[in-house]
Amino acid sequence: MQGAAVSRRLPVGAEPTAGGVSFRVWAPRREVVRVVVSAPGEAPLTVQLDVEGNGYFSKLVQGLGVGTRYAFRLDDDAQLYPDPASRWQPEGPHLPSEVVDPSAFTWRVDAFPGLSLKGQVLYEMHIGTFTPEGTWEAAMQELPALAALGITALEIMPIAEFPGRFGWGYDGVSLFAPYHHYGTPDDVRRFVDQAHALGLGVILDVVFNHLGPDGNYLGQFSADYFSNRYKTDWGAAINFDGERSAAVREFFLANAGYWIDEYRFDGLRIDATQCIFDSSPEHILADVAQRVRAAGGRRATLLIAENEPQDSRIVRAVEAGGFGLDALWNDDFHHSAMAALTGHNGAYYSETRGAPQELVSVAKWGYLYQGQRYAWQKQRRGTASLDLAPAQFVAFLQNHDQVANSARGRRVHALSSPGRVRALTAFTLLIPATPMLFQGQECNSSKPFLYFADHHPELATLVSRGRADFLVQFPTLQDPEAQRRLDEPADPATFHQCKLDPLERERNAEAVSLHRDLLTLRREDPTFSAQRPRGVDGAVLGPEAFVLRFFGERGEDRLLLVNLGLDLRLVPAPEPLLAPPSGRRWGLLWSSEAPRYGGEGTPPVETEAEGWFLPGHAAVVLRPVQVPQVVAGVACVAGVVAKAEHPETEVEASAHAEATNEEKENAR
Repeated sequence: MQGAAVSRRLPVGAEPTAGGVSFRVWAPRREVVRVVVSAPGEAPLTVQLDVEGNGYFSKLVQGLGVGTRYAFRLDDDAQLYPDPASRWQPEGPHLPSEVVDPSAFTWRVDAFPGLSLKGQVLYEMHIGTFTPEGTWEAAMQELPALAALGITALEIMPIAEFPGRFGWGYDGVSLFAPYHHYGTPDDVRRFVDQAHALGLGVILDVVFNHLGPDGNYLGQFSADYFSNRYKTDWGAAINFDGERSAAVREFFLANAGYWIDEYRFDGLRIDATQCIFDSSPEHILADVAQRVRAAGGRRATLLIAENEPQDSRIVRAVEAGGFGLDALWNDDFHHSAMAALTGHNGAYYSETRGAPQELVSVAKWGYLYQGQRYAWQKQRRGTASLDLAPAQFVAFLQNHDQVANSARGRRVHALSSPGRVRALTAFTLLIPATPMLFQGQECNSSKPFLYFADHHPELATLVSRGRADFLVQFPTLQDPEAQRRLDEPADPATFHQCKLDPLERERNAEAVSLHRDLLTLRREDPTFSAQRPRGVDGAVLGPEAFVLRFFGERGEDRLLLVNLGLDLRLVPAPEPLLAPPSGRRWGLLWSSEAPRYGGEGTPPVETEAEGWFLPGHAAVVLRPVQVPQVVAGVACVAGVVAKAEHPETEVEASAHAEATNEEKENAR
């Protein structure tokens, strides 16, 4: 049964090799580890693993191959346990693992360059609700629409195996096994391969701060996986710096590299990094970054962190004392924008007002809190970040947490006026930060996104109670009737009502056009695409109005004017950021009030006779144009007869021309 030592892709797990399967597991808590192999129609085969030392057990078992089902017997325990590093749990986290050959898949796209930070437009996706089917195969069919929209990278919510028929994925327990209800491991690879064929990168959300409460068997192999020195909000912290932590670190580092190597993901989004505790000389996050870069090889990899305390060390270079990741989610951006959109700033929104100065500041500096006192937490929040590049901040109006942290899981467009939403969508997608959309946002999805988790009854009751207790921090949810109306996380109806309807992209074409045109402008306009540090300045123009000036090469500046309040006339207008470049005037480039987006049309923003007029609940983009010269009663620009003013913006005109050309082509 036993063969010679073999080379391995991962330090632990089951890997097929010539003539058999190599098993290796870390179980320092145990004296004897056996692998129990089962095959249809055959009696179980039990093989004792050899003791390596340092807690490791291993053996090459001849005669086994891909598809073999197996589990571990630890000492004389009656229960069999799945492999902690199982690549596939075809029947869920409680039942046997299955041997997978990670090298068997044939990739179609070998030349995808990976992802660097600049120029990315992220799209957060939950595979289980992105389509009615909730599978990788179904999600693949929708990727061309996202590529056409202008998305550049998909951010997939966690897929590590968890119990139950549905869930968000943040309670994963088999960290190397893709959730079986979404499809097979090769279905994941096909999805990534198809995304790459369309020019889309794919990054994976991973959870390295805790494991879920049901199906977590790591403690049966070693109590050293977890630490009692630290606390998280969701379960025992991972032991990255205590006794026997070296093997624990290697387990999680192997997992980080595994998704890049075996599935060709282009990077990771790391959940709740404030709960990844490590007092080691080199922080585990810095090690994760190095492992991911090494696994990517020549492919560029993108590492994004969620960090509630807003610790800028995470994205600073290792040689400067940082951890070497690329970008951070910016909750300050979200909270201020939502206060401006909805007029509500209860609970953790309470330290923002949605004021124009806040929105100017998040566009210029990223975080609003960089070390000031934060009354909601009764402590200081954030660290100095003024020197960070704007692309290092991920800006969003929606994400999975923030949509669900409400009574009904409603989307932004259902909580504010259409004009305000269009205006702040333009703000989000044009500022130099890295923008992110949440699934369905591009088409004003009518589907909510709620918290759902399929647990056994006892745990489901605890989860439901905990969720209600969390939401009561919001003043509106202290209303007993509102509490009674909360959806039960374990109810299948809660999950199913969150599934997107792909046909809404057709029914809500105005919203899709808005997002597509803005992303085209962001990508193709050299001033917006530059994402230049210190490349934007801004000023408050009124109680709910502000201007951002984007500085371009050779005077090709752009103005973004946002007015979330009443129509505003600026007479006088003593603000130098409104002054056009020398010898030029401002012309309309884009407007959120264009009829093709559902708007009411855009009156002249600046005229010689009446000065500046900012329409309410709107955003407009202006660009410098040559000053017309009157020659013999005819308006000319640089010797060319100027065309008459047209209500279309330049972006609308371009879209209109494309549509006209398409109609002509169809007519032929």
